[in-house]
Amino acid sequence: MPTSSHSSVASVVPCPVVDSLDAILPEEPLLMMGAGPVPIPAAVAKANAIVINHLGGTMVKVINQVKTMARYVFQTNSKWVLGVAGPGSAAMEMAISNLAWQGTRVLSIKNGFFSERMAEMGRRVGAQVSTLDVDDGVVASLDQVAEAIRRERPEIVTVVQGETSNTVWNYHLKDIAALAKAAGALVIVDAVCTLSTMPLEMDAWGIDAVITGGQKGLSSIPGVSLIAFSDAAWARVKGRTASNAHWCLDASLAENFWHNAGYHYTAPVSGVLALHEALRLVCAETLEKRFARHLKCSLALQEGIAALGLKLYAPAECRLNSVVGIEVPQGLNPGDICGHISRQHQVEISGSFGLPIVRIGQMGEQCREHNLFRTLHALGRTMRDLGANVDLPAGVAALEKSLSGGARAAAR
Repeated sequence: MPTSSHSSVASVVPCPVVDSLDAILPEEPLLMMGAGPVPIPAAVAKANAIVINHLGGTMVKVINQVKTMARYVFQTNSKWVLGVAGPGSAAMEMAISNLAWQGTRVLSIKNGFFSERMAEMGRRVGAQVSTLDVDDGVVASLDQVAEAIRRERPEIVTVVQGETSNTVWNYHLKDIAALAKAAGALVIVDAVCTLSTMPLEMDAWGIDAVITGGQKGLSSIPGVSLIAFSDAAWARVKGRTASNAHWCLDASLAENFWHNAGYHYTAPVSGVLALHEALRLVCAETLEKRFARHLKCSLALQEGIAALGLKLYAPAECRLNSVVGIEVPQGLNPGDICGHISRQHQVEISGSFGLPIVRIGQMGEQCREHNLFRTLHALGRTMRDLGANVDLPAGVAALEKSLSGGARAAAR
């Protein structure tokens, strides 16, 4: 006799019993002081709990404000600002896959893990990718860049402003962009860890595509990112004859939602609302004050780390302020340090990608004085517990002295 569809279904896969998040998460929230994601402000967290119609009038108003605020943060008057439902790497892939295709000549300035990622994305869309390989701990000289551009004749040059993996700051970015533009190439910049933490002037520096993630300097949630294209880059996007292999990351399709109030796919509305609030807070602080806060806090942290007796990884002249790299003392490894500081002090810091370093972030909400004192104390205690010889009182005193001196200087 026939049975109902419900009763005919066999329980091949048993219904699981799992722990709630309350049982999984630590009783005391972890202080996120690694290379991202970073702590988020209350306004961002509140916005991330809201769901609205992704095609309604309210969302249209939100999107228009997001674009307006993003133009300020990118320092561009370009119309072509888009959000991306994905991490900063998705925004990176949107830039690469829309501007490069089979046979496109791409020069990637490679000085770390993330600059290599842009080169790999170029290879995957069939571009003819060459790399300017830079030794660890230094930046490409302008002579090297000029020679590579002359030799390779690229249509696109890619560069990372702050190479998070090894904490190197590519301080020649403005001049690199000028060299590329003079040769007729478009410039793509990864500003995932640097946007809103240090100056980047998209229009004034002649940059054609800037990508960033929400979860670092902007202090928004992971998984919703931003990209801005120059008019020249957008003309290339719209003028291509071959379809983009990435449907979700096709900028021409994304235009329908971000500029025409139409449908592309169901937008991550909660994440967009969170990004709106994060950008609003950046605008309320202003970029000038935000840059000063980041510089003051990062330099103070660096002085505290040095006074502990630990060595900073990147040379001072190209040291990234957004993510501070610390050499691991002899006999220790990054995993042990990161694990101990998390378990014993509820502070999260990061290892790297095979390098003998640990990294402390200085992005957005990480750059608060109380976070610095807690993190430096936890780092010093962790190093002591693991057998390293550090001077914890000296480190904390140096941090305090730097912050106090910076405050007096700012007041003057």
